[in-house]
Amino acid sequence: MTGTAGDARQADVIVVGAGPGGSTTACYLAAAGLDVLVLEKSSFPREKVCGDGLTPRAVRALLAMGVDVEAPGWIKNQGLRIVGGGHTLELPWPDLGAYPSYGLVRTRLDFDETLARHAQHAGARLHERTAVTAAVTDERSGRVCGVRAVQMDDAGHKSADEITFRAPVVVAADGNSARLALSLGLVKRDDRPMGVAVRTYYTSPRHADDWLESWLELWDGPPGKGHLLPGYGWIFGVGDGTCNVGLGILNTSSAFRSVDYKELLRRWLDSTPPEWGFREEHRTAPVRGAALPMGFNRKPHYADGLLLVGDSGGMVNPFNGEGIAYAMEAGEMAAESIAAAAGLAPDLQELALRSYPAALDDRYGGYYTLGRLFVRLIGNPAVMGAATRHGLKRERLMGFTLKLLANLTEPRDGDATDRLINAVSKVTPAA
Repeated sequence: MTGTAGDARQADVIVVGAGPGGSTTACYLAAAGLDVLVLEKSSFPREKVCGDGLTPRAVRALLAMGVDVEAPGWIKNQGLRIVGGGHTLELPWPDLGAYPSYGLVRTRLDFDETLARHAQHAGARLHERTAVTAAVTDERSGRVCGVRAVQMDDAGHKSADEITFRAPVVVAADGNSARLALSLGLVKRDDRPMGVAVRTYYTSPRHADDWLESWLELWDGPPGKGHLLPGYGWIFGVGDGTCNVGLGILNTSSAFRSVDYKELLRRWLDSTPPEWGFREEHRTAPVRGAALPMGFNRKPHYADGLLLVGDSGGMVNPFNGEGIAYAMEAGEMAAESIAAAAGLAPDLQELALRSYPAALDDRYGGYYTLGRLFVRLIGNPAVMGAATRHGLKRERLMGFTLKLLANLTEPRDGDATDRLINAVSKVTPAA
């Protein structure tokens, strides 16, 4: 890899997608002195379906990148409030040396642009309204050596002829659509869990609540009747007069494909107190949905010059549906491998790039295997019901559960629960 900044269509690395994973990758690459080109199909600010809530794991990734989370627009929260089985339990984020003691809320409308501009400030070149259509491969080696893309107008229509961008390494951070991976025949695995999330915004007096709130009882019929679904609803105060309100359901339920998610959201919210404002007349945005690709549902994460980061590689945590933290951490790991490869002989470059999927499996492989077992268990309504009715009565058990589901443990020298979670994750094989 050599600097190619003199040619606008060439770079050391091309990153496809300027979401959290892509912008993080680009930021670290630029900081390492590489010429990195980021191609984003939309223009900022742009919307993404998300709960807008960030756990301490995501906050740590932001701080490591140098993002100023004390600036206006970042809303701190102190933990998770869980509602279910007739109980309400408030669990502060664990007091750990490896993570900050708070989470954050910020809308994706602001969040993604903040990270993209941060990457630009580090030296990355960002092309907005540039939709990548396919990978370009070398005819002799079969390696990815660039991408084809088209320019888009404000209405999202093609506005110019297709152009080619070239780089010896390409990072696919193009989200759940995974168009780049699909263009190379990398299809998702059907033996991995998938979720669906829907969310919207309401004006509400609860907008300044400094707890993330999770409701564990979602029914496929009237509340208390029918089947309890594997998933949860959330209420996250945004601090601007509105709350982000939504729900997520796993495909381990037989009702997954038949549920009307918008109706399920309305039915759940109708059970909340009217003074909270979660009624149609107070809704400020459309109800939008998105898929949540979980548990490494697309592999390999590196092959022939292409690295997958974030949703394109199915990196959403199966335990809790969190994707931002893992996309950002994967972006940092991808950048480390790419930077290590720069300047090496071709065979050594390949060895350095192959360290990326190995690092992902080492950090998340066993934990994600446990997560896949977990989602199969809670797909049974009887198991989900028992866990909700009886688990919330036991605060110590729920403290352990919070650490497990949010993947928040001390990597070394933690307490007994940290050591147990870490040990079980390490001995569980990645797949």
